[in-house]
Amino acid sequence: MFDAAIAAAQPALCVPPALPATPKGRLIVIGAGKASAEMARAVERNWNGPLTGLVVTRYGYAVPCERIEIVEAAHPVPDAAGLQAARRILDRVQGLSADDTVLCLISGGGSSLLPLPLEGITLEDKQQVNHALLQSGASISEMNCVRRHLSAIKGGRLAAACHPAKVVTLLISDVPGDDPRDIASGPTVADASTCEDALAIIQRYGIDLPQRVLDVLHSGRGESIKPGDARLAGNEVHIIATPQMALEAAARVAQAHGITAHILGDSIEGEARDVGKVMAGIALQTARHGQPFSTPCVLLSGGETTVTVRGSGRGGRNVEFLLSCAIALRGEVGIYGLAGDTDGVDGQEEIAGACIAPDTLARAWAAGLRPADHLDNNNGHGFFQALGDSVVTGPTLTNVNDFRALLIAPERN
Repeated sequence: MFDAAIAAAQPALCVPPALPATPKGRLIVIGAGKASAEMARAVERNWNGPLTGLVVTRYGYAVPCERIEIVEAAHPVPDAAGLQAARRILDRVQGLSADDTVLCLISGGGSSLLPLPLEGITLEDKQQVNHALLQSGASISEMNCVRRHLSAIKGGRLAAACHPAKVVTLLISDVPGDDPRDIASGPTVADASTCEDALAIIQRYGIDLPQRVLDVLHSGRGESIKPGDARLAGNEVHIIATPQMALEAAARVAQAHGITAHILGDSIEGEARDVGKVMAGIALQTARHGQPFSTPCVLLSGGETTVTVRGSGRGGRNVEFLLSCAIALRGEVGIYGLAGDTDGVDGQEEIAGACIAPDTLARAWAAGLRPADHLDNNNGHGFFQALGDSVVTGPTLTNVNDFRALLIAPERN
């Protein structure tokens, strides 16, 4: 099912039907995100006319392209390579005409891969902001609101820079609710949020930021491009792959094997450990009482949980969800689970996620591992790797957020 979810969001499948009409002038391809390189390759293979371009992707996610330049940069904390790529992308769209079309390929991860700060803010400041946001427990929507108001390229600014050329944006969504503003912090879409909103988020989570960063927000210099801006008129935005599409693909696999699939939501948020407890409770009620679902069945969900970091472990949110879920299940017979990030990277580890079974806790205790201690230390990856239960996919070349599946198949007496 996890494989099917990833396959459903492959750019080779979803990019070609969304390509724009041939422009009178030039086609310039730009983009950013973990899927951007594979999206660029799909464009090259399905575009008959001339084109040029530049996209930036995460280290290890580049693929060979002939006419579109692929560069790599750091994620989730930005680096100088991303800064240089963002500058070069802005340079590429200077001096265009109304006859030209800019095809912008955006996917999850683009926020960190386009770290061009507003004047008065340094790359080091942006790195500090990103690190603080990742540690804070803020939702992805809240994090991206702050990022939009500190960026010289996000929050519609990239589209404004392309004017008067037409901008066609293809989005692979990795955010709950599929709001284009939140996918890579919306470089080509108008944004109604304000600097005051960003400041409220910073205050809400007690995030400590450099004074010069706060000055940009207090002064209003960080305001994004607002709805109704004439420079964005006539542009197109198309969401070509979503978490819901991936969950539906997984559901079809289950149903093909005689297992009823229930999609509980494609945009579930909250603390990963809390979501894990809730999902375990639903699974236990289903297994023991046939409520709210009859068995056998699989409970599918997506979205993006958060982790408020309190320990010194290796993260990330999917394995934190799964470890909390396993502890709450207490070895219940007939319940199995998998949770992973569809981009192949959960947190900052090159590990997609992990899986659990009724014997997970027993094997952990036999190995001298204390599950609750690992959860308290935010060390889900350390825990599951020690058990040999990590799920490693390598770069998937797409990103439609988290995937969670709980299979409930009680053993018959």
